[in-house]
Amino acid sequence: MSESSGRVADSTGNWVDLYAPGQVRPYLRLARLDRPIGSWLLLMPCWWSVGLTGLAMDRLPSLWHIVLFFIGAFAMRGAGCTWNDLVDRDLDGKVERTRSRPIPSGQVTAKQAAIFLVAQALVGLVVLLQFNGFTILTGLASLLVVAIYPFMKRVTYWPQVFLGLAFSWGALMGWPAAFGQLDWGPVILYAGAICWVIAYDTIYAHQDREDDMMIGIKSTALLFGADTQRALTLFYSAAVVLIGIACVMAGASWITLVGLAGFAAHLAWQVRRIDIDDPALCLRLFRSNRDAGLILFAAMLIDAAV
Repeated sequence: MSESSGRVADSTGNWVDLYAPGQVRPYLRLARLDRPIGSWLLLMPCWWSVGLTGLAMDRLPSLWHIVLFFIGAFAMRGAGCTWNDLVDRDLDGKVERTRSRPIPSGQVTAKQAAIFLVAQALVGLVVLLQFNGFTILTGLASLLVVAIYPFMKRVTYWPQVFLGLAFSWGALMGWPAAFGQLDWGPVILYAGAICWVIAYDTIYAHQDREDDMMIGIKSTALLFGADTQRALTLFYSAAVVLIGIACVMAGASWITLVGLAGFAAHLAWQVRRIDIDDPALCLRLFRSNRDAGLILFAAMLIDAAV
């Protein structure tokens, strides 16, 4: 297989293509380390939940927890993507954007991918075991949602809801890591993060709209269609309101609320800018959600520190 054929169609010219040893490139691509935006988006609700603890304690949250969630998000996103690629290997071969992924293109066998999945999950388990018992159980409970997500696009036009349930789970983790229990604040934060995920993944799904229709895959992009802008407004607005309620319940001051306003302004910019017939723009807007999430988290840290 040539170097060019080994590349993934929607992720080229990255550090994996340029610098990684050839034999490990397919595994780095399986873990999506060639395009880490998904790991960052998985991380954001974790860090927001940690930020809530800082607001509640009126001091900077645990740096150790921030680091652990960073490592865990990258490990578990890689494991989740590997699982998703194993489940979708036949479908991915029928979609232009995904047919060059490691499994459908033959760079990695299903058995090799399964072994790699276990290895990544073990890294995630080591990270999880650094927390208290309640947090460990909370983390383990997420595995059911992660396991069923790849199948949802076959049966419902709302697979983004299940992605939201999985990708927002970190909102339930940071709080018990500090306090050993769940309270309404992180639960409301979780609901807000789910709305955020539904919206940004709808933007992402518009890249594959035509292929999805041909092979019978369902998504909110197909469901909303020309009404996507209105749907994004609804879900992004719900996200801002719910996250704001969670922050206020934790004791946020005007500093966090200014950060929340910046977060909201970024989401509003996405809604105004979107063109569902421009896949490249959809990808850029999707990726920009990391910056939106970091704006909010930075404000939470500053608020906790002053």
